[in-house]
Amino acid sequence: MAGGAAAAPRALLCALLWAVTAAAPGGGPAPGAFGRVYRGAVNISAERLYAFAYSSEPGQVDAVRVYVNSSSENLQYPVLFVVRQQKGVLSWQVPLIFRGLYQRTYNYQEVSRTLCPSEPAPETGPSDQIIFVDVASMAPFNIAYELLVTRLENFQLETNKPFNFTASPSQPQYFLYKFPQDVDSVIIKVVSDAVYPCSVVSVQDIVCPVYDLDHNVEFNGVYQSMTKQAAITVQRKDFPGEQFFVVFVIKPEDYACGGSVPSSIHGNVNRTWNLQRTKNLQVTIVPSIKKSVYIQAMFFSFLSFLSFYLGSVVVAFVHYIRVQRKASAERLSPENAASERLLMKDGSGIMTSSHPITASTPEGSSYGAIDESSSSGGRQLSSPEHGPPAGSDTDSSVEEESDFDTMPEIESDKNVIRTKVFLYLSDLSRKDRRIVSKKYKIYFWNIITIAVFYALPVIQLVITYQTVVNVTGNQDICYYNFLCAHPLGVLSAFNNILSNVGHMLLGFLFLLIVLRRDILHRRAMEMKDVYTLDYGIPKHFGLFYAMGIALMMEGVLSACYHVCPNYSNFQFDTSFMYMIAGLCMLKLYQTRHPDINASAYSAYASFAVVICLAVLGVVFGKNDMWFWVIFSLIHVLASLALSTQIYYMGRFKMDLGVFRRAAMVLYTDCIQQCSRPMYMDRMVLLIVGNLVNWSFAIFGLVYRPRDFASYILGIFICNLLLYLAFYIIMKIRSCEKLLPIPLFCIVATAVVWAAALYFFFQTLSSWEETPAESREKNRSCILLGFFDDHDVWHFLSAAALFFSFLVLLTLDDDLDTVRRDKIPVF
Repeated sequence: MAGGAAAAPRALLCALLWAVTAAAPGGGPAPGAFGRVYRGAVNISAERLYAFAYSSEPGQVDAVRVYVNSSSENLQYPVLFVVRQQKGVLSWQVPLIFRGLYQRTYNYQEVSRTLCPSEPAPETGPSDQIIFVDVASMAPFNIAYELLVTRLENFQLETNKPFNFTASPSQPQYFLYKFPQDVDSVIIKVVSDAVYPCSVVSVQDIVCPVYDLDHNVEFNGVYQSMTKQAAITVQRKDFPGEQFFVVFVIKPEDYACGGSVPSSIHGNVNRTWNLQRTKNLQVTIVPSIKKSVYIQAMFFSFLSFLSFYLGSVVVAFVHYIRVQRKASAERLSPENAASERLLMKDGSGIMTSSHPITASTPEGSSYGAIDESSSSGGRQLSSPEHGPPAGSDTDSSVEEESDFDTMPEIESDKNVIRTKVFLYLSDLSRKDRRIVSKKYKIYFWNIITIAVFYALPVIQLVITYQTVVNVTGNQDICYYNFLCAHPLGVLSAFNNILSNVGHMLLGFLFLLIVLRRDILHRRAMEMKDVYTLDYGIPKHFGLFYAMGIALMMEGVLSACYHVCPNYSNFQFDTSFMYMIAGLCMLKLYQTRHPDINASAYSAYASFAVVICLAVLGVVFGKNDMWFWVIFSLIHVLASLALSTQIYYMGRFKMDLGVFRRAAMVLYTDCIQQCSRPMYMDRMVLLIVGNLVNWSFAIFGLVYRPRDFASYILGIFICNLLLYLAFYIIMKIRSCEKLLPIPLFCIVATAVVWAAALYFFFQTLSSWEETPAESREKNRSCILLGFFDDHDVWHFLSAAALFFSFLVLLTLDDDLDTVRRDKIPVF
């Protein structure tokens, strides 16, 4: 009985199909058969109607593909195909016309389309479906055609099972995928051996019609262009039906993927082409990571950098124990008690011979050829109200110099002081400590102001970018590593944002370390500790605070950049890197030149000019030779001007006559009489530095690197490393010590930077290319299945910058017990 009941509707359906097709204009054959090729001809008075019936099993989604062909290339009278289904109509014409740039047109005589499948019936019985194919033309003559209707056997994609197929502009493909029960997120990986033709991969919901042509594929769902590789992460929560279509469209031109524009753009723009652009593709859908991996990644990120806090606490505790033991030993020392009585009696704060402090610089082996005349003069300058300390050595040169000229105003003239052949720290730390400290505190307050005004519009802009990506589904806007882009909430690549937490945590830790040193220094000043007043490097912490804020802001802005990395917001990721490099150079110079360092206003104005040049370089630096000529000229002139200021300790006036004075000095010292430079070590540093910078300028002028932002950053980093290497070499040459902590930081900095740069050069994407070309560089995750190479670069660069800052903070701790008039300047 049940079989007869099911057969009755089927017989009725066949009778209906026969009646409909027989009544069509021009008559018609019996109901169409799948897999059979129908050939015929149509004109304005004769059209054909075909009907195809099939039955779907319960829970099964069947797809039907229609193939048509016409040998006619007459665009005035195309053959029209209309396919009617239960819930929709699909139509196209042959020749099928695609439009490209400059109004070019491309026609195709072979067209193949997959019909939108009907949803499986929920009842247990089979579902009967009818398809009508109407063929017509307005031509006054016969136009031949071919028709083939087939049922697709591999329409549904399976997890972890690669599937190969072929597509072309007029023969797009799409397939169905259903989420397994235990999978909440999948990655659609598409690969091809050929770069071109350019293609588009789209993920669309189970709705009809399916947008599978070049001009409408962007109307629905999520999509991205592709050359050899593409990847889209899809989450179950975005599809209520727990299934979706994966659509593959081949574009008629390759311009969107970075291909060349056809040469015919200068010819007949309305010319029609009959190109055969087929592409072999392979699609694999693999499960993405589970929620537990997100939790592990976040714990790893925070605990890795919180361990730096623990290490800092341990070091501070050990330092505290050592200080307490040393203080106890000094209190028990009879010699120290006598020294304290002398100090209390004298009240001058100058250590007497009863408690000698041995300088780390032996006599006659310091910076250049150091004699005691300079030391004596330095002591008088640092403490004018006191004579030379007891027990100091003098020689005949001091007596001769004092007999020749003892005018006190000569000693007080900074221009005369800075012309000494051998300068000491006491010569360049004459200004009032409180005034200088306030000057350097301006660095801190200015960078906070800059950070607030810079970060707020940046955050607003990247939120807008992410919203546009989520609303439009256009994944060509942002240049992610799509093979390792793990979404969370509205963020498309949460892993690239999370990996920047190290910059913020280590920047805050560095601020705490600087704050501790600042507090200890203030306490020592309040106690009028002799070691604080006249010994060691002057303690000004404003630049260190600014460096800590800059490190934190680098993390914030790098995270903002990686919300949606692209051509328009690249400067977010590099701006504070320029500032960090510049602040480090300023701090290194300020260490032994506290009175003549650049002001915060001029320094930040210089950084602003650099950032402007970086933006202009990205916009104009690719093809415009004039920009590279101007930039190289500015680079060389800036190097010469800065070298002049450094060599003459700020005494060379910078105005419109600077070039005339420089030419006179060059003629006098190098041509008229070739004399030995007065400041040989400074001259060696500046010659090497200028050679490096001129080499950068020549390299840029000749090769014109496409990544201009990294090119500028490379200039900053090379100059910083050169100056740091010179500083350490001169420190060792002056017989100064490297204590264990700065030595450890130097080694750690070198090792971590080397590892970080290795991962930095593992390019995973590039906004200098098209999105499709950028995706060719995408690679899978390498750490915890969550972080890629660039994330590891974030982790390591944060640690490397932190260790670099510690090097600058602790490098001269060995000089805390050395008089400033015995610390050479270099």
